Amino acid sequence: MKTEDRKQAIADYKKRPSAAGVFAIRCSATGEVWVGQALDLDKIQNRIWFTLRMGSHRSVELQRAWAAHGAEHLSLETLERIEDEELAYVRDALLKERVHHWRTRLNAFAI
Repeated sequence: MKTEDRKQAIADYKKRPSAAGVFAIRCSATGEVWVGQALDLDKIQNRIWFTLRMGSHRSVELQRAWAAHGAEHLSLETLERIEDEELAYVRDALLKERVHHWRTRLNAFAI
C-alpha cells in the first residue's frame, strides 16, 4: 500500500461516525449479566476484553467471571444504539437513562 493510500485510509477511519449506545455482557456459565454504555459500540468489546485479560477491570464481579470461566463463556451484545446526537449533554443524559432501564429490566450489574 502506498503511503498516500495508507494516510487516506487512516483519515477515513478517523472520520467514520461512531455509534453510542448500551451494551450487555453475558456469562453463559452463570447467567450473570452486566450492562454498560459506550460512546463507540464498535470498540467497546476490545477495550473490555483487554482489561479483563490484564486482570485490571474495575468490575470485580466481571473480572471474577472472566477468571473462573474464560472468554469463551462471555459474550457482548448491543442492546440499544443512540441516534446521532450533536449535543453531548443530551446524548449523555439519554445514555444514562437507557442504561438504568436495561439494568433494571435485566437485573444486571453495572459495568
